[in-house]
Amino acid sequence: MGIWGTGLYSGDFAMDLRSTISAVSRLPFDTGRLVEILCETEPSAANNRNDEEHTTFWLVLADQFAKRGIDCEPVRDRAIQIIDGFEDQAMLEKLGATPVDIRRRRKVLLELRARLAAPPINRPRTVLKKPQPLLMETGDIIVYPTCDGRCINPYFASKEFDKHYTKAGPVPWAQDGWAAAVIVDCGRAFEFLSWYRPLTLAQARNEKPTPESLRGDVLWRLELPGTCSKTHFKKMELEKIGSFPVDPDKFKKTFPGLRSGQSAAVSDISIANRLNALSQSFVGTLPEHKEGKRGYSPTLRGIEQILKD
Repeated sequence: MGIWGTGLYSGDFAMDLRSTISAVSRLPFDTGRLVEILCETEPSAANNRNDEEHTTFWLVLADQFAKRGIDCEPVRDRAIQIIDGFEDQAMLEKLGATPVDIRRRRKVLLELRARLAAPPINRPRTVLKKPQPLLMETGDIIVYPTCDGRCINPYFASKEFDKHYTKAGPVPWAQDGWAAAVIVDCGRAFEFLSWYRPLTLAQARNEKPTPESLRGDVLWRLELPGTCSKTHFKKMELEKIGSFPVDPDKFKKTFPGLRSGQSAAVSDISIANRLNALSQSFVGTLPEHKEGKRGYSPTLRGIEQILKD
């Protein structure tokens, strides 16, 4: 159950699911389709009663729908069934929760049941009226400032509030280098939620990169997809400096079996999490991809391998 406690949102899974529900609820689909999409994002938790997150999935979904004024009888009934059938308690016991924790959890669930049993709140749902714009296209070359290899964290009101930790203690984020990324794939989940997959420069540079400086014997790292709002694009100080003619077929042959960015789009995982590089102070050979090793991103030496002839 990740890091769990007695609260409905004490675990990592519940917190992540809440964010996912927030993003999915903006889609202009009927309630049944929203539930289908959410079940597709967590198929085991949604459908496998033996999954340790199964009860949490339906309880959180019912709670979030109720708070957002989304009336869905099947979801509400499933959550009440879990509460009345002590299914969540059975799972907590299986995971080793103490009797005290189980009693506290039971109190939380009874409060949830009372809310679910109350007449539903009819509240207009704010939905996307049109697909999110694609701020970047396949092939776009993006450069951005870095601090010890890290891009600006767009979740802070200002980059000065983004603390950089040094041996002397935390100091405000301050640019000491540049990095670059090439958007090698992009699209929209469910035709509405935009996502982007960056190929990032493995190591930050002292000088601002140019398209010409990114060719040849340069090591790149393929990152997971991420989202990017206009606000984040501006806060990270991203700048388009050109475009490379990425060949989709060569890209797929070089990096086979990649999934789309649907999961990142639904969970609204910002591209800011994908744009970090090694700092210029890094000493030693740059780490390249190690098959089967966790923590290593696939790498590419020489972007020409995925460009059109």
